[in-house]
Amino acid sequence: MSNFETVKKYLLEMGFAFDVENGDEELVVVTDEERGIKNLVVDCEDPIVILEQVMMELPSESASVYKRLLQINRELVHGAFALDDAGTTLVFRDTLRLENLDYNELEGSIEALSLAMAEHGQELLTFRP
Repeated sequence: MSNFETVKKYLLEMGFAFDVENGDEELVVVTDEERGIKNLVVDCEDPIVILEQVMMELPSESASVYKRLLQINRELVHGAFALDDAGTTLVFRDTLRLENLDYNELEGSIEALSLAMAEHGQELLTFRP
């Protein structure tokens, strides 16, 4: 079984349906709004799997917002909040090694996003422009 097939199997076991599945790119997009998951891209890029969810646009050049995001990152179990290449969009991002990925590890990363949203979602909304 390929790494991509294994990741898909784990996601299905977690109860996710695929909003998008692209076998050529080896990626899927999943949503479970009750868990704070909306359009989470799960992209197998050997040797890693990348989990990335766009959170929201950010105000331009706000040092206080960036400082607070770094403080929140310290509290996260897995992954981190980051900026997109343009520096205007907040994303949650995590990477895991595919070679020995197991169900619990992938589930832990996804649950970390859910926990981050439960603990910090309301505060993150205050950062919107």
